[in-house]
Amino acid sequence: QVQLTESGGGLVQTGGSLRLSCAASESTFRYDIMGWYRRAPGKQRELVAIISGGTTNYGDSVKGRFTLSRDNAKNIVFLQMNSLKPEDTAMYFCKTQRYRGWPEYWGRGTQVTVSS
Repeated sequence: QVQLTESGGGLVQTGGSLRLSCAASESTFRYDIMGWYRRAPGKQRELVAIISGGTTNYGDSVKGRFTLSRDNAKNIVFLQMNSLKPEDTAMYFCKTQRYRGWPEYWGRGTQVTVSS
């Protein structure tokens, strides 16, 4: 069982920045897929950013503002969020899989609130 530790959420004003971190408890094996999803109240969960192998994909609403990076020596990812908007307010969840089709592991979430 892999546990994910998320950090970095908080309250920020419109236009501000936050950096989220997600670290997996597993260090023996590399987890190929790591990234972030979010869920706002009353809305469905949506992709924020995810890295798989050498490819990073972003949700349309965050392209150009958010950057996902990975510590290649560890199962840790960072999400740099710039130019934050009130519509970015949501609970952000980290997800990892060793490979596509393998079991998914999710963090408990970290709240991001952007005030207008």
